[in-house]
Amino acid sequence: MNVNRLFELMRDTELDAWLPLLDEQIKLGLCNDTYGKLSGWKKALTELPEILPQNIELDAQHVSVSAQNNLSESELSTLENTLKQLMPWRKGPYLIHGVEIDTEWRSDFKWQRLASKIQPLQGRTVLDVGCGNGYHGWRMRGMGADLVIGIDPSPLFVMQFQALQHFINDDRIYVLPLGIEAVPDNLNAFDTVFSMGVFYHRKSPIEHLYKLRQCLKPGGELVLETLVVPGDEFQVLMPEDRYAQMRNVWFLPSSLAMIKWLQRCGFKNVKLVDETYTSLEEQRTTEWMQFHSLKEFLDPDDISKTIEGYNAPLRAIFTAQAP
Repeated sequence: MNVNRLFELMRDTELDAWLPLLDEQIKLGLCNDTYGKLSGWKKALTELPEILPQNIELDAQHVSVSAQNNLSESELSTLENTLKQLMPWRKGPYLIHGVEIDTEWRSDFKWQRLASKIQPLQGRTVLDVGCGNGYHGWRMRGMGADLVIGIDPSPLFVMQFQALQHFINDDRIYVLPLGIEAVPDNLNAFDTVFSMGVFYHRKSPIEHLYKLRQCLKPGGELVLETLVVPGDEFQVLMPEDRYAQMRNVWFLPSSLAMIKWLQRCGFKNVKLVDETYTSLEEQRTTEWMQFHSLKEFLDPDDISKTIEGYNAPLRAIFTAQAP
């Protein structure tokens, strides 16, 4: 992973305090000894063809790149097979030189729900926590963000991003193999911080909110998306074991409770900007993600319930301002 340009962009800014740690953090996050499949994923990256892009579209349903001349059927097949070495693809969709990566999540649905509700990203420095392969980060660049740093501890997602970056070649967006714990305390460096699909995986949710606040500049905006449950400001679900077949789900507050938690952590102007049940069109099994998905996680006799009997996945988006 070449991050020299990122280090240049971070130097002599509020991000400078992170630099002494970052190189070693990235090396640990992409250690072949830790991740047995990593060498195979890296090999797939070396097999990607060199294609000069002519059109790049970052502000559309499909993040896409295309060349002046269409690929032949043989070239398309080779490219598709190489990208499929990085399966499962969970966040998207993408259209890469005629190859459509039909991901498990239609992440564009979520983006459509929030894009008009957040502060403009033009010229902003953005942190995307738990970014997956970076789909939303590309959309942030499409909205004019000056620098997008995505962090996700999964090396597969980082390799998927690198595959996309191989074709798009944008030096203002990065996905790093890190969790939020790697971000120094009290960095106060980002204009906007996104935490989407992360909060309910945290064993200590309030600590997560404080950490997000410490990433933001004073007055910066938090965009937080998480699973919630219906109820008043005192309603919180802690699943006995699994929730929608996920083991690592800890706290699902009501939206009203989430607002109180954000306010208690010092955030200002807290707003609930969307609340939507996840549909079978938004999350599903595809050719590019062939494992079980939402359909198998719901009660087949009553899709308003999970297979465990809980309320079906209801997702809420909140915006808030750092003090």
